[in-house]
Amino acid sequence: MSDPIEEFFAQLARQAPERLLRRTAGTIRFELEGADGLDVWHLTINHGRIAVDRRAGHADTVIRTRRDFFLRMCRGEAKPLTAWLRNDITAEGRFRFVVLLERLFPAPVGARHPRVRAGGRGEPG
Repeated sequence: MSDPIEEFFAQLARQAPERLLRRTAGTIRFELEGADGLDVWHLTINHGRIAVDRRAGHADTVIRTRRDFFLRMCRGEAKPLTAWLRNDITAEGRFRFVVLLERLFPAPVGARHPRVRAGGRGEPG
């Protein structure tokens, strides 16, 4: 069985949410603490494309959390901004990338866009 975190990052690199990232350029380093030590993932966002590697280089924003909590975010069980407010993740650097995380991680299972819930026409175009 493959690692869900590896699958999450591989999926981002294959199919980045381009519409959301067209005007974004920068780097995010994720430092995931686990029983086996520190796991590092580095994202480079370049105007609609995401490259992923495992180096621990300089980043505009550094996100730190426990590996088990990161898995919850990958499954849509925890939202990044809420996690930051609760100190389940910490961030150093440019805060705009913390906000961007909301768009990179999956929505909770069964979640619907607020306009659909209110009887509107769905996501804005």
